[in-house]
Amino acid sequence: MDFDLVIRDGNAVTATEEVFCDIGIKGGSIAAIGKKLPKGEQEIDADGNYVFPGGIDSHTHIEQLSSSGIMCADDFYTGTVSAAHGGTTTILSFAAQHKGDSLRDVVSAYHLKAKEKAVIDYGFHLIISDPSESVMQDELPELIRNGYTSFKVYMTYDALRLDDYQMLDVFHLARREGALMMIHAENHDLIRWVTKRLLDLGARAPKFHAVSHPRLAEGEATSRAISLAEFLDTPCLIVHVSSEDGMEAIQRAQRRGLKVFAETCPQYLFLTAEDLDQPDMAGAMCCCSPPPRDIASQEAIWRGLANGTFQVFSSDHAPYRFDETGKLRQGEEAPFNKIANGVPGLEVRMPLLFSEGVLKKRIDLHQFVELTSTRAAKLYGMFPRKGSISVGADADLVIWDGQKEVTIAWENLHDNVGYTPYEGRKVTGWPLTVLSRGRVVVDNGELQVEKGSGLFIPREKPSSAEPLGRGSHEAGLMARYGFGEAW
Repeated sequence: MDFDLVIRDGNAVTATEEVFCDIGIKGGSIAAIGKKLPKGEQEIDADGNYVFPGGIDSHTHIEQLSSSGIMCADDFYTGTVSAAHGGTTTILSFAAQHKGDSLRDVVSAYHLKAKEKAVIDYGFHLIISDPSESVMQDELPELIRNGYTSFKVYMTYDALRLDDYQMLDVFHLARREGALMMIHAENHDLIRWVTKRLLDLGARAPKFHAVSHPRLAEGEATSRAISLAEFLDTPCLIVHVSSEDGMEAIQRAQRRGLKVFAETCPQYLFLTAEDLDQPDMAGAMCCCSPPPRDIASQEAIWRGLANGTFQVFSSDHAPYRFDETGKLRQGEEAPFNKIANGVPGLEVRMPLLFSEGVLKKRIDLHQFVELTSTRAAKLYGMFPRKGSISVGADADLVIWDGQKEVTIAWENLHDNVGYTPYEGRKVTGWPLTVLSRGRVVVDNGELQVEKGSGLFIPREKPSSAEPLGRGSHEAGLMARYGFGEAW
């Protein structure tokens, strides 16, 4: 067989195997895996390095207008260029519906933004903030059937949150259509109550953002979301878990056999509430929701990564510049509850986890691959096309130098944010060459492809979204009395 490209003598690592081999690529796909493959038109020597499946960052906010009217710093060019330099070859970003929006129109608008800019492959989750009759009966079911098989709902934020009644409606639709529902789980009224009292006391600095989002707010909302999901026997995924309170609620559900999945992010392993307590407004750079907690919470999240509580490790890249266009839109004296929420992390997601997870033996290589690529592909309906090193899969591959030492500095990153909360942190392990569908996208820190060369990836309905067929006792009684399966 003739190959377009052969990667020679790499140590290929998947979620289950580690093999010293050559990888032959033809027509954008992996065509052969073995030793001493025939010569390709192009050859890459990977001797002494790992070859991983391309990273999948399944939680990014790119070129998205926030509910408070602030545009993200990264568009689909800078965002995907940054992702590629960090070893990520597919992103899932959000097409965000705001009150009154047609969901169909929202998706069309995001396609126009991404099509001419993205340099790697991409897909969209939906954000549902207005579950109107037309959205629930017409638009959302059609979009799910057309490959938008996951969507996110919020239990907090005035402009986005759904009440429990609306959540049940959306859970019901997700179950019927085979979609995966993602949940931002925090107790809105608890946060609102604490925030008012802090402001009444004159506590306005960024550090009080962490105080206003207590662990209990996350733990209670996570438990409540899981209870609603269990009632209708609907799988769900709790995003950006930051605390042991939330993690324990998830673990209880998982021990009972419920299809409850979980995600965490770099900020909950590498930042703490102390990072919000900096002179002037500098702490605003680390404001996100849920907020970073403390060292004990970091260690709990590491345990959750090691023991399988968390299936995915995503960046939740929510990039706002530290100026009047982003974090400080309400002014340099703005109270903590008026600071744009979110931190960047797309480019450093994989290096941080490799350096502090694999090399410090908190997780092994296979867990690293599963957390950064394979499980996201499975959960979101892209496997085995994405997230695997197998014949027929897209040739999305990362040649990774496990010994390269890098000091993280924003001036060496490729996003448009203007800062990184991980400035000065030393990591070991960095991508050398990144391929997307057999194209060399990044080589030794240099971009090799054109703007707009990424592809939209429609997704299958994932098996993770299939219910177990055992709703609550009350739901079962309703079905028994003629209300149909899951009502």
